[in-house]
Amino acid sequence: MRPKLHPYRMAESSQSNSTFQHPAFFILTGIPALGDGQAWLSLVFGLMYLLALLGNATLLTVIRIDSTLHQPMFLLLATLAATDLGLATSIAPELLAVLWLGPQPVQYTACLIQMFFVHALTAMESGVLLAMACDRAVAVGRPLHYPILVTKARVGYAVLALTLKVLAVIVPFPLLVVRFKHFHAKIIHHAYCAHMAVVELVVGNTWVNNMYGLALSLAVSGVDILGIAGSYGLIAHAVLRLPTQEARVKAFGTCSSHICVILAFYVPGLFSFLTHRFGRHTVPKPVHILLSIIYLLLPPALNPLIYGVRTKQIRDRFLEMFKFRKKQF
Repeated sequence: MRPKLHPYRMAESSQSNSTFQHPAFFILTGIPALGDGQAWLSLVFGLMYLLALLGNATLLTVIRIDSTLHQPMFLLLATLAATDLGLATSIAPELLAVLWLGPQPVQYTACLIQMFFVHALTAMESGVLLAMACDRAVAVGRPLHYPILVTKARVGYAVLALTLKVLAVIVPFPLLVVRFKHFHAKIIHHAYCAHMAVVELVVGNTWVNNMYGLALSLAVSGVDILGIAGSYGLIAHAVLRLPTQEARVKAFGTCSSHICVILAFYVPGLFSFLTHRFGRHTVPKPVHILLSIIYLLLPPALNPLIYGVRTKQIRDRFLEMFKFRKKQF
């Protein structure tokens, strides 16, 4: 009796001289070059996902049940936590299955859906960080006018506008892939359905996809980074005008958590972008895949820890909840 081949092996053996018309599924390979090391990586990334789930869920719960935290700054923080939950969940289940069990099939439609959510939630997180930077700029630069200029209603409008902008610019990603009818392979040499990883399998001219991806990265992340830099320029200007060193330290301390979150998001993202665009032939493929995974999982895992430890109101409320539950038992 002829032994059955693993779907990955079957696809690999038949794809060399074939093209596929809208394949029913793709096969995610993870990081094959690491061999058995993938299983150990699944433990690391699984822990990061668990931290993201517990930390952001706790953050959302604390903000929801404490009415004193229903302020613009904390509403933006809740938006960031919800975005982080979605971002981590958009890749972690499939990623952990691939790393632990080996190459896994993913439905064509499911792959496009994952592609959309990964890029949409990444753009959403960048936009929320910009909104938080603007919030801190007003709080430090115009503290007396802050309650008038930054209200809960305006925060709601800002989040709605950001969501609509993200939808408008990210929806073309899967649509630009759907327009292609043939693929020269079913195997995606990646751990999740990244846009460019899928585009590499396309039979046809992918110039539009390449240019749109590059333009979107520069237009969204680039504009957000410039906005954040401008906001912190205003903050630095306002802080330096304060009369005492103590006042300067206190004012800058209100921004420290946000600065840590910005670094956790943009530093891995910058490395991932640079290695993909300019180091494709010099940086090993496994390094690029690892950087892209860290870029998506590290911020959701770290953000609630940063704000939980460094924000007094959240820390105190969490300790009160913990003590109350301890007394109940």
